[in-house]
Amino acid sequence: MSFTWTPHRFAGGALAFDVANSVILRHDPEGRRDRFAVPEQLEAFAPAAANLSAERSRFTTLRPVAENNQTLFLQLREAIDAYFRRRVVGDDSREQLANLLEAAAIALRAAPDDASLEAATAHSALGLICEPQPERIKICGNCGWLFLDRSKNRSRTWCDMAVCGNRVKANRHYQRKKKEAAP
Repeated sequence: MSFTWTPHRFAGGALAFDVANSVILRHDPEGRRDRFAVPEQLEAFAPAAANLSAERSRFTTLRPVAENNQTLFLQLREAIDAYFRRRVVGDDSREQLANLLEAAAIALRAAPDDASLEAATAHSALGLICEPQPERIKICGNCGWLFLDRSKNRSRTWCDMAVCGNRVKANRHYQRKKKEAAP
């Protein structure tokens, strides 16, 4: 199956969330897909992120993860996901925070420089830990991705209105019409 890094794949609002969201349907054992399981997709992520991430002005050039750093990069991704999901539901676990800080420190030490994807992702995650308005960090009501709600009134429900919002609204419309058509 062909796959391309499109703007929707960078709907997280922060590089760290875009990396965490590289696992599609994370909590569905049958539908789960790790986009970084294919080496070419992991390699293509860095230049796509440099062009499409909400933090692209901060990380103008990103180099792919060094081959010898891929395992620690995936550990960083999982630590980001675990910590921020727990934080969104109000469980600001010290253990999860410690795991994230440790993974970020390891990634920063191993990264060849700040332009590497592993270093940029660690910097992004560390910035999110200090987010002055933690209620802006949310989980999409449709796909389950992490995202940063930058709307004025903090009412965003979906990571991407054009994709997830549209799917939810279309499904709601379909269910309503189906109910109206039933005898």
